[in-house]
Amino acid sequence: MTACIVGWSHTAFGKHEEDDVESLIAQVAVQALEDAELGPDDVDEILVGHFNEGFSQQAFPSSLVLQTDERFRFKPATRIENACATGSAAIHQGIKSIDAKHARVVLVVGVEKMTALAGRDIGNTLLKASYLKEDGEIEGGFAGVFGLIAQKYFQKYGDQSDALAGIAAKNHKNGAVNPWAQMRKDLGYDFCRNVSEKNPIVAGPLKRTDCSLVSDGAAALVLTDVETALTMKKAVVFRSAVQVNDFLPLSKRDITLFEGCKTAWQKSFDKAKVSLDDLSLVETHDCFTIAELIEYEAMGLTPEGQGARAIAEGWVHKDGKLPVNASGGLKSKGHPIGATGVSMHVLSAMQLTNSAGDIQVKDAQMAGIFNMGGAAVANYVSILEPLR
Repeated sequence: MTACIVGWSHTAFGKHEEDDVESLIAQVAVQALEDAELGPDDVDEILVGHFNEGFSQQAFPSSLVLQTDERFRFKPATRIENACATGSAAIHQGIKSIDAKHARVVLVVGVEKMTALAGRDIGNTLLKASYLKEDGEIEGGFAGVFGLIAQKYFQKYGDQSDALAGIAAKNHKNGAVNPWAQMRKDLGYDFCRNVSEKNPIVAGPLKRTDCSLVSDGAAALVLTDVETALTMKKAVVFRSAVQVNDFLPLSKRDITLFEGCKTAWQKSFDKAKVSLDDLSLVETHDCFTIAELIEYEAMGLTPEGQGARAIAEGWVHKDGKLPVNASGGLKSKGHPIGATGVSMHVLSAMQLTNSAGDIQVKDAQMAGIFNMGGAAVANYVSILEPLR
């Protein structure tokens, strides 16, 4: 790869009552450039990851970046969308521009404002990332889709409620010390395991603590070519960046396997010439705890049907052999759709530059990132390491 991350910024995720998409963009765009010690004049291309689909009345957000500084005027700016993997899609597009030598410096912004909609409208908007001809009537919106996946997995491998509670508890414990996280509270295993008034069943076997949060937020990063990055104060290089898409209808695949995720990891390892054992940490797409469980298997951490071992034996805890979601993941950090993939890359870059503060993984040398759109439909894997 020829692309590096050389600067970044990140809002706290949560409910930003006073902000809209434009103001969230403004909080991160110039700040990321300043972090890279660059300015708007240095930027060759702007990419904005924004799912929207009705979350915001303001569509066409790409030129909103120009509002933050007049020096952005006349720069090419494009909105990128690929469901919940929108942020990674924008980053991968930036890498392609650099690889093709169409750009030397690319500013990538991921943003979403979700909380302005009512709860039912949020569910209907998210469900647009499923195959509506078959899944449009599923009760509970996208939670219903993953509730169905959990039911199928439970039928195949037995009740995994202990494992899902362990994943939720782990991610909330990690997120409790993440200053950018929406929910900074260590809920504990017992709360996550048991149905209660504050932790009701949402869909299928999934409880509230199994579901990621409705969030507002933004994150941004600056990409450059390696030659430029070598002159910068910090740089994290892409060993690989792979996209794999699978069928949209759940009926056309075994939804307990996440085969697109597995294929993306395999291709990324092959391209980077590394294996899972080389990774110091993983940020993976835990939109629901069942997703993280299946992703353990898809990345090759355990055989199929044995993902529960990874959480039960502590492998994926922050002090385990492969920390997964040291940030708290989407479960605790929050999941503003367009910002999620950018956030995962920003926080991984922070880990690799030993600047992640209280969420820092000791001796982090290489990070893997998995960000997916839909139910393992658009699958993006990045493998990052420090440039020097």
